[in-house]
Amino acid sequence: MDLSALSLPVLLAIFIVAAVAIWLAGIKLSDTTDILSSRLGLGEALGGAIILAVVTNLPEIAITVSAALKGDLGIAIGNILGGIAIQTVVLVILDAFGLGKSGTLSFKAASIPLILEALSVVTILAVVVLGHQLPASLIYFHIPPASLLIVIIWMVSLWLVNKANKDLPWKEQGQAPDSQKEAKGHAKDKKDQQAKAKSTGKVTMLFLLCALVTLVAGVALEESGDAIAKEIHMGGVVFGATVLALATSLPEISTGLTSVKMGDYKMAMSDIFGGNAFLPVLFLIAALLSGKAPLPQAQNTDIYLTSLAILLTVIYICGMIFRPRKLFLNMGADSLLVLIIYLLGVGGLLVIAH
Repeated sequence: MDLSALSLPVLLAIFIVAAVAIWLAGIKLSDTTDILSSRLGLGEALGGAIILAVVTNLPEIAITVSAALKGDLGIAIGNILGGIAIQTVVLVILDAFGLGKSGTLSFKAASIPLILEALSVVTILAVVVLGHQLPASLIYFHIPPASLLIVIIWMVSLWLVNKANKDLPWKEQGQAPDSQKEAKGHAKDKKDQQAKAKSTGKVTMLFLLCALVTLVAGVALEESGDAIAKEIHMGGVVFGATVLALATSLPEISTGLTSVKMGDYKMAMSDIFGGNAFLPVLFLIAALLSGKAPLPQAQNTDIYLTSLAILLTVIYICGMIFRPRKLFLNMGADSLLVLIIYLLGVGGLLVIAH
């Protein structure tokens, strides 16, 4: 669809309506995913890590597919890598507005499996930087080696995290003392109990409907966002990494706030790290559809965002190790540092993008 002929107010209206649709559909997607994973016994690895990572990132999937089919991967690359940075900042929102003054998110959620999840994000992003250095001609059957390696690392990390959650040779399975009292993922069972009057068939239909709404809204976001960026003379990379990335992160915000409000702090952090580890997997989809290696096409701004995402993730790894208790502006010291560095990072992005 070509929206370039529309006026700026109309484009903004489309963008806002699409963002609201993604927010509302994202809430239902999270709820129905948790209910189905609980009823069908899918387990945390499949139901929690894979399915939820896919459904909460449906807007990014729609944007990547749309951009790849058009052969213009610039905004998709910026959205994926910028999305990882801004989804990490979602943890700041959960810490400040989800917990309030009851404590800090990293103190309540800290565990070795969560640290392992965060390390998988750092590892995958390191491969993104490596893949950027490879020649664009290094691609076989529409499969670039770096994009394939990212998928392999993601799958291995899922196995390691699943194993760590079940059989970790540490005291209390690597769970920090005085963290959340109920087991990680207990919010899923509570949602299932609250929806016990609804049949599995109805829940499945609602899940599919919300997934469709999210996909359509994701395409509308990408198309209207691209047109808005041109109208206001804002670089596609900067727009994709900030405004568009924030809009497509709405499902993560809604799911995370729900988990935090239900006292499942570990799942809230796990969903963010799991989604961040999944996003670079979309580079393989982009390569298969476009026939081009995405990572060598990444701009200096994209690699800058990748480095920023690594830095923000490392801060939260340190936060889960040291578990700060003291609140600053209603959040932990790690969240405050992440917020400051992200804002400074966006300022740096604006400088190098011009």
